[in-house]
Amino acid sequence: LWLPEGTAPADGHPVILFIHGGAWLSDWSKDYAESFCEQLTARGFAVWDLEYRRLGNRDGGYPGTFIDVGLGADHLRQLAERYPLDLDRVVAVGHSAGAHLALWLAGRHRIADGSVLHTAEPLPLAGVVSLAGVNSLEESLTEGGRTDILRLVDAESAKAAGPRFEETDPGRLLPLGVPQALIVGSMDNDWRIAMSRNYRDAAREAGDRVVLDIPEGANHFDVVDPEGPFPDRVTEAVRMMLQHAEINQK
Repeated sequence: LWLPEGTAPADGHPVILFIHGGAWLSDWSKDYAESFCEQLTARGFAVWDLEYRRLGNRDGGYPGTFIDVGLGADHLRQLAERYPLDLDRVVAVGHSAGAHLALWLAGRHRIADGSVLHTAEPLPLAGVVSLAGVNSLEESLTEGGRTDILRLVDAESAKAAGPRFEETDPGRLLPLGVPQALIVGSMDNDWRIAMSRNYRDAAREAGDRVVLDIPEGANHFDVVDPEGPFPDRVTEAVRMMLQHAEINQK
């Protein structure tokens, strides 16, 4: 948990719940994005930087990865008993595979009661920022050739993965019910850009507020470069989501 310097607002710090990427693999930890989290903290946000079991870790994948991320998000309620956090102003930000999990967090209230991934009272989010995200598991598999998704959901084929997508794929959980900002660089994979456009259109059709930003010349990792323009872009997106949440609360 990263806390900004200085006195907290009366209601506590707004919170960014950050989830790192790395193809859901144990080869990648949250370390590569810690400097990016520091930059977000310097802009006035408490940052809850989650780690979770990944493929290659014992019980990583389905359901362990999803359970970890859900429990990690809900643990903010316990942290708020010790630290000045405003749980009415929590936005999930994820990079790559972590963006998939951030969107999933926003949609998990729609998971059926009988699922092992169901949570009775998931922590509400004010929005989600997807940075170079795997926003749709199904389309990333079929159009992007991401066969690692089958391993993630513990399925042998795309057909067998169908029922699992109903509880793990943000594209199947729409509408998420919160604003979403999708940021993917123009130098990223063509399939990822196309998938992001398709996800935006589907989410809007379902009733969600979604914006898509394709920064010219940015690649997959530029969007989490702490020295580049993206800490400011993420901060702007998060603040707009929090303003939207405040208006709705009134």
